[in-house]
Amino acid sequence: MPLLTYLEAIRQGLWEEMERDSSVFVMGEDIGVYGGAFKVTAGMLEKFGEDRVVDTPICESAIVGAAIGAAMMGMRPVVEMQFMDFIACGFDQIVNMAAKLHYRWGPAVPMVIRGPSGAGVHGGPYHSQSNEMWFVHTPGLKVVAPATAFDAKGLIKAAIRDDNPIIFYEHKFLYRRIKEEVPQQDYVVPIGKAVVRRPGTDIAVITYGAMVWTALEAAGELEKEGLSLEVVDLRSLLPYDEDTVLASARKCSKVILLHEDTRTGGMGGELAAVIAEEAFEDLDGPIVRVAAPDTPVPFAPPLEEYFLPNSHKVMEAARRLAAY
Repeated sequence: MPLLTYLEAIRQGLWEEMERDSSVFVMGEDIGVYGGAFKVTAGMLEKFGEDRVVDTPICESAIVGAAIGAAMMGMRPVVEMQFMDFIACGFDQIVNMAAKLHYRWGPAVPMVIRGPSGAGVHGGPYHSQSNEMWFVHTPGLKVVAPATAFDAKGLIKAAIRDDNPIIFYEHKFLYRRIKEEVPQQDYVVPIGKAVVRRPGTDIAVITYGAMVWTALEAAGELEKEGLSLEVVDLRSLLPYDEDTVLASARKCSKVILLHEDTRTGGMGGELAAVIAEEAFEDLDGPIVRVAAPDTPVPFAPPLEEYFLPNSHKVMEAARRLAAY
């Protein structure tokens, strides 16, 4: 199996789906001639032509609106947000149109909105947000956040084939830092199914996206101290795999909920509520959240480093929880 970066895995997934299904097309700002801000769509204009690789004006509301119309007419558009921060400009179209149309009168809206999210690259407050919870709170959408190259390819293919509108978060810090073997044959990763990245016995760390790697780093270090962390990668946030979450919580009896998104209103709060409701009798300590503080993402590298969760913060939380 070839070694692919996270970015190349997404690119391959898109490319293969466009070859497989002529109804799939891509659209967004600078995705054609330029190949996308991060080069995810490089070479696609030459391969598939301007009817299927559409450079758009800088107007996210128009891009999303056009994609919704195309999806309702039987196409499968894949929209690139140059940065997921700018998805706010298309918010009304996403949450009041794409998410609700099937509920209101039954049509499928098979579209994907994908793009780079997250911090760690010194992009500042307008290019580094983790805003996935805006959409996790919106019935009618699906929200996906892969952590590995294998999952990035398998999930983008699954998302394109799905008949629902899907928000697909690609963590930009992972684009060229993560590389792994990815099958050449066709495959998909099911949306809504978590995976245990590292089995453990003492504390379950439930996370997603780039923080999966943070959790694995912390688990490797704490193993030297005799503390066993189980790392659960959600992969999908809406729907999420409640069964796997509860199974790990019950198995380990102590839980850390880790995400890069800010603390208040983050995915950790939702998971904590479900674990408290469904597995309270199995817990031997408080549910702990490790998340970013409730501020915009800082631009200065030292402040961004302070802002972001890291392995040291996870290790400190785990030691405190183990001693409880």
